[in-house]
Amino acid sequence: MELKMLTSSDRMWNKVSDYAKSCSWGAGISLANAMDDNLFTEWERVIVALDDQKICGYCTVAKTDCIPDVCYTPYIGYMFVDEEYRGNRLSQKLIQYSMDYLKEIGFDKVYIVSDHENLYEKYGFEVVDRKTAPWGEVEKIYMQKLM
Repeated sequence: MELKMLTSSDRMWNKVSDYAKSCSWGAGISLANAMDDNLFTEWERVIVALDDQKICGYCTVAKTDCIPDVCYTPYIGYMFVDEEYRGNRLSQKLIQYSMDYLKEIGFDKVYIVSDHENLYEKYGFEVVDRKTAPWGEVEKIYMQKLM
């Protein structure tokens, strides 16, 4: 398993965008649109998990997430693991890789927005806020300090 950090100039960028468009998670289309519109700037990245060049998951590190008008940054977002690869701690590997990168570039904490129960807590995240998302559901904002 290889984890790779992508920018829009990477040759895998379009392949990951196409994968996100067709994956089983509806939010993948939103990620693909952000990639196609080149909305990732400065230090923001798409991180992809590969199994011999086969995409098996992805996430992003970005300044913002789906909750507007909050002071939290940076975020790990768009966390997705292909059904075939679930149960192998790939989410944990993507999170750790993302946190290592964010710490390396100077951040001391990271946030995740989710409505999942007991998923991010097992990776050391704590709920620090709850906000209503643009689609009307209350989402939790998780935080973890980067050590």
